[in-house]
Amino acid sequence: MRDVDDVTTDLLIIGAGPTGLFSAYYAGFRGLRVAVVDSLPELGGQITAMYPEKAILDVAGFPSVKGRDLVEGLVEQAATADPTYLLDRTATTLEHGEDQVVVTLDDGTRVTAGAVLITSGIGKFSPRPLPAGDGWVGRGMEFFVPSFAPYAGKDVVVVGGGDSAFDWAQHLEPIATSVTLVHRRDAFRAHERTVAAVKDSSVAIITNAQVTELRGDAHLEEVVVSVDGEEPQTLKAQALVAALGFIADLGAIQQWGLETHKRHVVVDSSMRTNLARVFAAGDITDYPGKVRLIAVGFGEAATAVNNAAVVLDPSAHVFPGHSSEG
Repeated sequence: MRDVDDVTTDLLIIGAGPTGLFSAYYAGFRGLRVAVVDSLPELGGQITAMYPEKAILDVAGFPSVKGRDLVEGLVEQAATADPTYLLDRTATTLEHGEDQVVVTLDDGTRVTAGAVLITSGIGKFSPRPLPAGDGWVGRGMEFFVPSFAPYAGKDVVVVGGGDSAFDWAQHLEPIATSVTLVHRRDAFRAHERTVAAVKDSSVAIITNAQVTELRGDAHLEEVVVSVDGEEPQTLKAQALVAALGFIADLGAIQQWGLETHKRHVVVDSSMRTNLARVFAAGDITDYPGKVRLIAVGFGEAATAVNNAAVVLDPSAHVFPGHSSEG
């Protein structure tokens, strides 16, 4: 990685998650100079920040791949493009020139590019708070599980009913002394296969319930769960994971004049936005029939880069030839 001031490049990618990293590789495959900016200090986006131990099941060619291993492979692949990484910095403004786009970062760096590709996923994210958990972060309560090892031999309570809650309950069950999943409804948003696996495991599931109190001195010792129509129950717990989702914020990107729909950037079939020389790919995009999967983001990345290549050089072809060709 190179620590630089002002940058001139062919393609600026905003977002260093899986889609952004694959975009960087593909830009190099098309012979483009590429720079990648991300507000996080590490590559890998949400996976690195929140799910490095999670088993990912929907990437072609991998029946199951751990999040950190997927990111490691993507970083190695992207390295073939010799990208300029601008990490721990946020894109703030975008200006159009005659045949270029200038993006200014929050540290004053100006990036001049022939085209911009936005792959920033959901943007900046912050976890939804657990009302009863105020003051307990670092004392037994966490919002994410970057490593399973600290939970070995502990009684763990997982709060939530989505994919993250069930994934973490499933992965923690073999190493924790006990795992209890608490959800405020009796229906779950998680993938049916994962829900079935957790139900068939030793994980205890309490529905129509709320965590109303955390108890302990220096560290968590007990969790009080209030179930609709029943007396509150007290669970022994040394760890609690509040997997209640997160609040997304596209930040300054929302001020650039992009057409958006429910905090997503609208694109056409070539991944073009309504702004000249600005493309988008991955979870941030929206179009009829959109499916938000990593695998889909990879395909959109290739589509965006190939179409951006023609914008940069009108004599180029959208179809690059097969990557297996010599």
